[in-house]
Amino acid sequence: MSMDGEKKGHNGGSKAVPYINVTPLIDVLLVLLIIFMVITPLKPSRFKADIPTQRDPNEDLSQLKPNPLTLVVSISNDLQIKLNQDSMGSVNDTAFLSQKLTQVFQQRKEQRAYKPGMETRTDIPEQDRIEKTVFIKAPRGLRYEEVVKVIDAIKGAGANPVGLQVDDLPQ
Repeated sequence: MSMDGEKKGHNGGSKAVPYINVTPLIDVLLVLLIIFMVITPLKPSRFKADIPTQRDPNEDLSQLKPNPLTLVVSISNDLQIKLNQDSMGSVNDTAFLSQKLTQVFQQRKEQRAYKPGMETRTDIPEQDRIEKTVFIKAPRGLRYEEVVKVIDAIKGAGANPVGLQVDDLPQ
């Protein structure tokens, strides 16, 4: 052994002891952690959908009037689309449905047709107060892909939220 404490190899040179400096790695990991913490809340993580509320089973539904602002897009087994009772083409060509919904939403904005309870809410932008709820009614046996095409067209027209009705249509 030499006097300064280093081990000498068989050829007389000093042997280096490996040492990894982890301080820069910790700095990089902290920066990545901060980036992911900031980005995560920006990612949309839900699809807002309306579901029916529970009703009293003894309630007389014959006197119940439908909301005139309700929009229902029905998809038949042969892939034809109807907006309320008006024919809108097929699932494979949803352009006419999108145009019609865009016109309806523009008319509602001009007429100030607000969602129930939003008439006096001036703290919310007017665009968010307009009634734009659309329900989709499709048979259970229909392929998921066909319904998603209609959902995309409806969301593209500005509908929010989209409600899903899961009962079967008459054959």
